[in-house]
Amino acid sequence: MNPVEKPRKILITSALPYANGPIHLGHMVEYIQTDIWARFQRLRGNSCIFAWADDAHGTPIMLRAQQEGIEPQELIDKMKQEHERDFNDFLISYDNFHTTHSEENKYFSETIYLAAKAKGNIATKTIKQAYDPEANMFLPDRFIKGECPNCGTPDQYGDNCESCGATYSTTEVVNPYSVVTGATPIEKDSEHYFFKISDYADFLKEWVNSGSVQKEIANKMNEWLEDGLNDWDISRDAPYWGFKIPGTEDKYFYVWLDAPIGYIASFKNYCDREDVDIDFDEYWSAERNQNNETELYHFIGKDIAYFHTLFWPAVLKSADMRLPTAVFCHGFLNVNGQKMSKSRGTFIQARVFLDHLPAEPLRYYYAAKLSNTVDDIDLNLKDFQLRINSDLVGKVVNIASRCAGFISKKFDGKLSATLADEALYQQFIDASDSIAQAYEDRRYSKAMREIMALADLANQYVDEKQPWVLAKDETRQQEVQDICSLGINMFRAIITYLKPVLPELAAKSEDFLNAGELSWNDIATPLLSSEIKKFRPLMTRIEEDKVDAMLEANKLLLAEAATLQAKTNTNNTEKDTDTKMSDASESATKATKEQDPISPTIEFDDFAKIDLRVVKILKAEHVEGADKLLQLTLDLGEGESKGQRNVFAGIKSAYEPAELEGKLTVMVANLAPRKMRFGMSEGMVLAAGPGGKDIFVLNPDEGALPGMRVK
Repeated sequence: MNPVEKPRKILITSALPYANGPIHLGHMVEYIQTDIWARFQRLRGNSCIFAWADDAHGTPIMLRAQQEGIEPQELIDKMKQEHERDFNDFLISYDNFHTTHSEENKYFSETIYLAAKAKGNIATKTIKQAYDPEANMFLPDRFIKGECPNCGTPDQYGDNCESCGATYSTTEVVNPYSVVTGATPIEKDSEHYFFKISDYADFLKEWVNSGSVQKEIANKMNEWLEDGLNDWDISRDAPYWGFKIPGTEDKYFYVWLDAPIGYIASFKNYCDREDVDIDFDEYWSAERNQNNETELYHFIGKDIAYFHTLFWPAVLKSADMRLPTAVFCHGFLNVNGQKMSKSRGTFIQARVFLDHLPAEPLRYYYAAKLSNTVDDIDLNLKDFQLRINSDLVGKVVNIASRCAGFISKKFDGKLSATLADEALYQQFIDASDSIAQAYEDRRYSKAMREIMALADLANQYVDEKQPWVLAKDETRQQEVQDICSLGINMFRAIITYLKPVLPELAAKSEDFLNAGELSWNDIATPLLSSEIKKFRPLMTRIEEDKVDAMLEANKLLLAEAATLQAKTNTNNTEKDTDTKMSDASESATKATKEQDPISPTIEFDDFAKIDLRVVKILKAEHVEGADKLLQLTLDLGEGESKGQRNVFAGIKSAYEPAELEGKLTVMVANLAPRKMRFGMSEGMVLAAGPGGKDIFVLNPDEGALPGMRVK
């Protein structure tokens, strides 16, 4: 930033972690991305406040607390402590981390709701809701599973199918069961409260296409807008862990109503601190922000773009509050080329990683992968080790270690009064604008490439000048001092550019350079005639055994958790299932049903109608606009034209296309073709697993050939 420019006033948020479990490395993609941007803005002289919170409401939290025999408040307090510890150890420089179960959030949730109601944006409707007759409670969408009413895939959630991508209501699910007790839900009437988002359809069309969201997200939201927006159910029935809706006795705000309001509440909590002098209204009042004097940015995962780019702007508009300047969406994390998986041991918890490896290498690796798109990134653990050792230890730190020894031993730590090669150092100054723009645009991978190119230039310079050779000639000592002093200045510029990503390395370097805090604008003014301290190692190599130990520890932790859950399931299954429990707190102590229930008995003739065939996957590819589908071209062994089938399969979360091609699997060959939004699907491949990241495509044994019938 040019020193004469007026500093920007920025407020940023990350998506709220759910207070129902630990932080994992997938979460850290977003929090590290957000933190790098915040640190960059501050390094450029801007005010950037980072405020967020734990998402602490909803049925899952209520049920987990009951299963553990504690109150929900105790659970969310415990999880908040664990989350904050992980964030701090990953060097996340947030200004405030609050909770949505707070007085501030209750106030703003009620205020925003009542404002919408006063405008006529709230409606009530009597709807049929799924109800667990054993638990005596209404069931949220995700606490019902069954067969997809569109494609018939079993074990799908009560609101959408991970196989075909269809969305539906819980009352449409085929053979549904409650994941709380396993009972078949019944339907009961209940009056619910709805936010009339359709009132804001025209506004949303304009906002979504205004540049406030990425193009690929805007395209997806435009599809929803074209199909028409249904009023949004913002209420849930008791028992529920959350805020009661004003004027009701047994209705609560749905967690997705008060969760984003948590951004506002956390910022308010920050502003109310005794040591903070920030005007809350300057950032959240639409009237006060007419001239865009403050900026508001949300960093979120692409899976919750719908809530943040349609519901959230409409809710803010109804309450006459300011709108986000932009919503930044990112993709998911794969590990070793595949979706994170508990069964494969790659669902890596943040704490396990930190117990074995430092945080900064992962911060750098994520930065080297991240762009401003919604593409997924891959944590390849072998590449992670090699890249850290090559880039940070072998290139960046190596510059200082090669030059500092000569300066300390021969020149009492004093740098030269002039630069040995002003033209070379000018290249480091000239890189400032391009690197800054890459950070600003969240194109971190581009910034890292440009910074590493500078590190290569610095190392090449030292290699060519060979100060270790010149040092043997007493007549050329000034050259040695000049060469190594320039090396130290180039190192200083590189570390300054890396400071948003590597704050600990920057702090150690600041101490070594002995010239105060590194500042972006100071790069143009090199250190001349100043004294540095004796060099000490700034970063160590990542060893393979450390990575392996981390993975083994994580697998052990996941296995222990699975064993504990299985034990809980067994203990609860042995209870008298005929005993009717009169209250939800007792019934919720039953463990969540992990396995699919056995389907109703069928006759052999029914099974004989299904024609299962071995097929070869000739081609697998992503489906544009589909979050969960892969398009498979299958060979039935009947010849190139006759034997090929096109099938859409909801396995994108577990497989990369390349790893499927050439493999054999099994398909339902006589399933009637069905027209989908993305084309005609001519069958169904068979897979096992609970869904999501844990899907396993069936593979016939060696010797099977395409076209063979499975009997």
